[in-house]
Amino acid sequence: MGATPSDPQVVTRFAPSPTGFLHIGGARTALFNLLFARHHGGRFLLRIEDTDRARSTQAAVDAILDGMRWLALDWDGEPVMQFERAPRHAAVAHALLASGHAYRCFATADELEAMRAAQRAAKQPLRYDGRWRDRDPAQGGDAPFVVRFRAPRDGSTTITDRVQGDVTVANAELDDMVLLRSDGSPTYMLAVVVDDHDMGVTHVIRGDDHLNNAFRQLALIRALDASGGGWPDPVYAHIPLIHGSDGAKLSKRHGALGVDAYRDELGMLPEAVDNYLLKLGWGHGDDEFIDRAQATEWFDLAGIGRGPARFDLRKLEHVNGHYIRLADDARLVDLLVPRVERLLDRPLGEAGRALLHRGMGELKLRATDLNMLAAASLFYLRARPIPMDAAAQKLLDDPVARPVVAAVRAALDGTPWQAAAIEAAVRGVAEAQGLKLGKVAQPLRAAVTGSGTSPGLFEVLELLGRDEALGRLDDVIASPAAPASGQGSVA
Repeated sequence: MGATPSDPQVVTRFAPSPTGFLHIGGARTALFNLLFARHHGGRFLLRIEDTDRARSTQAAVDAILDGMRWLALDWDGEPVMQFERAPRHAAVAHALLASGHAYRCFATADELEAMRAAQRAAKQPLRYDGRWRDRDPAQGGDAPFVVRFRAPRDGSTTITDRVQGDVTVANAELDDMVLLRSDGSPTYMLAVVVDDHDMGVTHVIRGDDHLNNAFRQLALIRALDASGGGWPDPVYAHIPLIHGSDGAKLSKRHGALGVDAYRDELGMLPEAVDNYLLKLGWGHGDDEFIDRAQATEWFDLAGIGRGPARFDLRKLEHVNGHYIRLADDARLVDLLVPRVERLLDRPLGEAGRALLHRGMGELKLRATDLNMLAAASLFYLRARPIPMDAAAQKLLDDPVARPVVAAVRAALDGTPWQAAAIEAAVRGVAEAQGLKLGKVAQPLRAAVTGSGTSPGLFEVLELLGRDEALGRLDDVIASPAAPASGQGSVA
């Protein structure tokens, strides 16, 4: 179930830590939060949890924002920087001290380590034993202290999770977590609760590795509500994590990369990554290709499965190929030019861009990523004499290849330069020499593309233009033939 029209406005949030790039799992969490909020006419907020000052960097913040913009994960308002709110977090902790829901703990690091050692020896769970829970803080004197939450000890807490169902934990399992460190800085657990409240978050949608945290955070929320009111329980939805295609924990070998790598290194389109992430753990019937507008209309928490989703890079490539075929040709040219220029090691120029654009309609039909598309387009753009791959060289090393190419060259000399006329001339050569069309077309293709495969041969010849195409045929005719008896031929 989700929100209903009579409910308060839905507010969701995505709260990454800026210690690296936007991870693919984080991007899915952000997408689910965005879609849920938009589906219910609500707001989607962004919070940067930068309280770990040693590991948080501005470069990582910028990378997260860049990745979200690329995927059109458009948040509402300005991002909230958690570290800047430390005074507010500390004030809430002091209010809990005043209400008796928190206390000062003067236990030293050595004492806590001895406590944990004894628990390990006794094969007990490692948790704070409450030694300062009911002591007079005056006994601590001027020694350093932390502020701990006075967690409930009796009964149990049940969370009705919108993905996991009812989950219950005995309160005795919840230890008295630290709210303020000895230097007065707030902990993550306190900061998250205060920020979610102050940002008006109604639904906490996140990975199920946070489910245990939810019980501690909910106890803190209820203590704050009991102290002053106005701290409602959020709705929780904990999403199963993404696993690799083999069922193991997702790692780099499965494709657990930052979203920037899918754009820059793997050549994916954002709408393809968006569609694929949507389908990782959420479904709507048998629909495979779902655009953002349709996803917004359909998305709700009931469609999220309870089992881990499996990331499959080949499926992502399949989805990406679909969106490449749908993409505007001019947009693809803009995306390809930097890749092509790197491969050619030279600027492409306006003529090269125009040629790439003319060939894009055929080129994009076979590509599953932008790298493949860039590589497949090179034959249009290489300087003469163009290089030959192994398949093309083998075709041209056939003793009949060059005579056939020469015959086609002669036939094309006065032919109008349109695909249909070119095809008719090539067919005429094949008939005159008693050859099947393929025996003529294959070496011809090799001569003009440098490859054994290409888009439609006659369309390629038309796009290359008369001068370039005939020049390439001349280069092959003038090149030395392979040695007789197969010596030195390319296998």
